[in-house]
Amino acid sequence: MSYDLFIEPEVHAARHDLPGNVRQRIRRIIADLAVSPRPPESAVMDIEGLNLRENVELRRLRIERWRIIYAVCDIEQWVWVLALRRRPPYGYEDLPELIARL
Repeated sequence: MSYDLFIEPEVHAARHDLPGNVRQRIRRIIADLAVSPRPPESAVMDIEGLNLRENVELRRLRIERWRIIYAVCDIEQWVWVLALRRRPPYGYEDLPELIARL
């Protein structure tokens, strides 16, 4: 079963600034989310107090110092890649804005 994959334009732009080896890895990982939206190394994010649609799960995936923030909806069968951030300094402070895009 394959999911529709949506990628925010800022994620595309952020990938271009990555080192070559990381850029290729992240490109493959994002493409793989359409087939396997919950890889073992991903984690469900704590969204307590945030207004997330019902049946949508917010997840993160760590690749070295980078984080891919994405949402999964099994009912509508889509994966939406919301952000690609470097951690640190990123501390997930923009989650409400990211969730508002869904």
